[in-house]
Amino acid sequence: MTNKIRTVYQKLCAVSVFIGVNRLPLVQAFFHYCKQSEQADKLCAYAAFVAETYQGGGDLTALLQKQIFEDENVYVCAVAQGKQVPKLIQQSVIRELDAFALFGALAPVDFAEDLDLPVQEIPAYICREYDFNGAYQDRLFNLNRYGYGIFSSQAMFRLSDEKKIEPIVSADTISLDAFIGYDNERAQVVENTRAFLSGRPAANALLCGDAGTGKSSTVKAVANAFFDQGLRLIELRKDQLSLLPYVMAKISGNPLKFIIFIDDLSFRKSDDDFSMLKAALEGSASAKADNAVIYATSNRRHIIKESFGDREGDDVHRNDTLQETLSLSERFGLVVLFSKPNKPLYLEIVKRLAQKSGIRMDETQLFVQAEAFALRKGNRSARCAEQFINSLL
Repeated sequence: MTNKIRTVYQKLCAVSVFIGVNRLPLVQAFFHYCKQSEQADKLCAYAAFVAETYQGGGDLTALLQKQIFEDENVYVCAVAQGKQVPKLIQQSVIRELDAFALFGALAPVDFAEDLDLPVQEIPAYICREYDFNGAYQDRLFNLNRYGYGIFSSQAMFRLSDEKKIEPIVSADTISLDAFIGYDNERAQVVENTRAFLSGRPAANALLCGDAGTGKSSTVKAVANAFFDQGLRLIELRKDQLSLLPYVMAKISGNPLKFIIFIDDLSFRKSDDDFSMLKAALEGSASAKADNAVIYATSNRRHIIKESFGDREGDDVHRNDTLQETLSLSERFGLVVLFSKPNKPLYLEIVKRLAQKSGIRMDETQLFVQAEAFALRKGNRSARCAEQFINSLL
């Protein structure tokens, strides 16, 4: 083993604060390489190490940087919570990040020298010198924007059935400038989010109205738009609302801001989850975090489904019960109504989508076909317009 690789190996073996990074496949593959003595075994181990860099895009330095920034270690957690960090831990952080800088700068030519092979005969990857210490300190200084752990590089998350907050694979990347129409409605959500991020009073928001008008897409676009300002989205299914206090506890004290997103919300009056959401909207300490707001969407203005029988019923205090079930939506500080588009707006959406998609068609003919498509679908909506354009494509 060459002195350069041996030095990196020994320094990485002494890592303690970032032990989580050492346990990931990338560093483990390097450790496996360093433990081999036969050239053939070392070559196989090197190929496996390069394969790990390929899994992350082929850039060793960038992959290592991502893993360090996502590491939820004792140091970054203490800094995020405003705790005093012992000097010996601070010194370890500096030493370990310097070690990672040496590791991230190891080039294929260094391994070729160790293997006693021409560099052209071994697989290559990208690497460079990088100031891991400087970059990490910058992240710490701006934790309210960058975050740490799993929240450092993703915008949208969901709660798994195992009660684990995890990134949404292939999350919607829609942007605010992708929408046509509903500018006033969307502006209310954007302004409320800006207030939330700036520390001003912000409301829990209900986006209600007709299907296909862009309610859910608006929430996701807002999360994408303010990602660089420290906003993250955690989506909960309606059947997971009983876990709302658990989620709030997990993010409480995090320097980032969070939207708890509940899509397509509706209840039967007997649903147990009704009470949990009500408690959160009313600011119950067990179901609320200072760094979170709830954004929900519903096709119904009144979220509680009721029948005429419910209005009659046999409840002694029937009117009080009725008012409680109907008033859940009133507990949202901001209610934004997305109504189905009228004909001029629907056709404007069709026209602009056609232009974006490069469809060249006589405008009159385009509108005739768009109206016929809407009639077959049974209503006009932004989603209907998009489906019509896709049918032409």
